[in-house]
Amino acid sequence: MLRASVVVPVYNAGEHLDRCAASLTTQTLSPDSYEILFVNDGSTDDSADRLHRIASEHAHVRVHHQENSGWPGKPRNVGVALARGAYVQFVDQDDELAPESLERLLALAERNQSDIVLGKVFGTMAGPSNVFKRTVERCTVKDAPLMESLTPHKMFRTSFLREHGITFPEGRVRLEDQLFMARAYVRARTVSILGDYPAYQWVRREDGGNNSGGATTATDYYGHLRAVVRAIHEGTEPGELRDHLLRRSYRVELLRPVTEPRVLQRKGKHLAEYFDVVRRMALECYPPGVRQGLPAVTGLRAALLEEGRLDSLVELATRTRRIKPRVAVEPPVWRDGKLAVRVVVHHVRGDGEPLGLVRRDGDWYLDPELLRGIEGAEDWKVEDPFAYAAGELLLQDTTTGHWWYPDAELTPSLRALGDGRHQVVMEGETLIDPALLSGGEPLAPGHHEVWLNSQMLGVGRRARVASHSRPHVAVGRAGGQVVAPRWAGPHAQLRLTAGGVGARPLTLVRRTLAATASHPGGRRVALRVGRSLPRGARRRARTWASRTHKWSLS
Repeated sequence: MLRASVVVPVYNAGEHLDRCAASLTTQTLSPDSYEILFVNDGSTDDSADRLHRIASEHAHVRVHHQENSGWPGKPRNVGVALARGAYVQFVDQDDELAPESLERLLALAERNQSDIVLGKVFGTMAGPSNVFKRTVERCTVKDAPLMESLTPHKMFRTSFLREHGITFPEGRVRLEDQLFMARAYVRARTVSILGDYPAYQWVRREDGGNNSGGATTATDYYGHLRAVVRAIHEGTEPGELRDHLLRRSYRVELLRPVTEPRVLQRKGKHLAEYFDVVRRMALECYPPGVRQGLPAVTGLRAALLEEGRLDSLVELATRTRRIKPRVAVEPPVWRDGKLAVRVVVHHVRGDGEPLGLVRRDGDWYLDPELLRGIEGAEDWKVEDPFAYAAGELLLQDTTTGHWWYPDAELTPSLRALGDGRHQVVMEGETLIDPALLSGGEPLAPGHHEVWLNSQMLGVGRRARVASHSRPHVAVGRAGGQVVAPRWAGPHAQLRLTAGGVGARPLTLVRRTLAATASHPGGRRVALRVGRSLPRGARRRARTWASRTHKWSLS
């Protein structure tokens, strides 16, 4: 048996198919240990010809043709049925796998006998997700936030899918990915997460061709969400776990039409239609424990929804969209090769005053000034001021878009404001280790911006870690290169510029490639320039070169 099968549904992919295929055929995994299955779903363009050419050039590529089924569900199912690999990795025709993805994902899967392996996602369709904050050898939906990652671009043990009959719905079914993943997660005994290597590049096409097309109604969309909810009910017993898993769809999908910006964009009958549909679903499909576990503002929205108070939801959205984060940062200092960054963050209302709580008769109540005059919202009791409270720093590589998380989290606390008012704040010191932050390797040469995610009282915000006073921060050295922190741009955002030894390896590689562009070897030119670079830089150079689909670095 092969170690893996990569399943790619194809429909009118055009030139995107060549880019996708190049990333799959050039994996570091030995070609004789995996196969690539392209399932052509009745394409009417030149995709069939492209697939035949690709298969003729690569012995481990197989092509299956079928009549058009409408959406990717059936071709994925056909791919699983045809797969000869112990594991199946789903890839969409517009996307790519980074060069070491299969090798790393399989090592993690085989080491843990995993049913599912999540590879870190990056690209123009993906923002930062702390699901991929770090590599996790073994977890389940009981102890990891897996429901926050519901796309199918993952690796699955083939026998796991077959034994449990886990398939995609076929035809034009909205939320088909969520339905598939809900069925898989509740049955998986071991899930692994590859967080230290950006594995799956999720690409937004300029023509929008990789988005589900066609208009939909509220009734249609939420009818499909009911199927996802049913799958969770079928795979769990009543109780805390079921409530926990359902909370994600309640918070993200069900409350979306009654939360800013959607509830402020829709008007009249259009808004009323969505409100009626989601309210009915909230009352019929979700146990009371789902709403009870929500944080303050989110729980208030849920209560107003279930009580039928649309006008109150609109007014609440008008006020909460003005809530902003306020970040205070102390001058960062170097400590044992790590940059220590201490921050404090709190949220303020639209009038600039802190978003607060009041204490009365031993109970906490949400900020009266935020809720004043909103029918059904005043005197909203907050059971736990720290429910869902979270804060963390993260860095973005401005060249690749990769997000990295230092191994630290901020701590929530209450600060007295006087007259019985308090505010929730998140604070703490984060040690940024430039020598290890990038998946255990040094930061790539270039610029890395520092951001802060905060979640307090059910309001989540991302903010720049910035200081308009621009205090001096010393230059450090880590991972064999100079790391210069500075306050950059009009926002005075903290930015780490990695350089020094090996500071411009990609420039060197690009110039070398350009100089040999006329070499008769064409796509097969192999350059040994990578050998002279530091290990991390050599890997990044190989990654960049492979994405040109013309070069390989040895």
